[in-house]
Amino acid sequence: MIDARSYTASETLRDGTPVTIRAIHRGDSNRILAAFDRLDRESVYARFFTYKNGLADAELKTLTEVDFDHVIALVVTTRTGDDETLIGGGRYCSEVALLGAQSAELAFITDNDYRGRGLASLILRHLILIGRNQGLLWFEADVLAQNQAMLAVFERSGLSMKQRREGNVVHVTLSLGADAHR
Repeated sequence: MIDARSYTASETLRDGTPVTIRAIHRGDSNRILAAFDRLDRESVYARFFTYKNGLADAELKTLTEVDFDHVIALVVTTRTGDDETLIGGGRYCSEVALLGAQSAELAFITDNDYRGRGLASLILRHLILIGRNQGLLWFEADVLAQNQAMLAVFERSGLSMKQRREGNVVHVTLSLGADAHR
């Protein structure tokens, strides 16, 4: 069984940038705030489906104080001197422990300067690994229809994918089960 609370992996982005994918920590609050400040307005809207100028204390607490029984939250960092800079993250939320659910809702965010380098695909691969280990059969995500980059990440994942459009939102279901590979 994978211990998601202490999950860590070293990876390399498509452009050769070394990164660490790890479980989010309570101490990541300042890194989250700094990462949020680097996002452009449209990136914030694509992630939260609303425009925001910042994160409220309660939102920051929700992002960093994860119970790992219902939420798996991974961040991607790169070294900057003696510290690390948070450049992206992904999470899924599931009621698996309480209700025996077999699906979880996905969400991602990528630093503007690191787009197009395979960051979201990398995070998704690690979330798939953990999700399968926890017995999940599906991931679900609501994606703005204009967010073609995120839809392409899901399409390239190699997982069986269903899409249903409702207005300007595309509901995506990815299969993690035995039939998961196309």
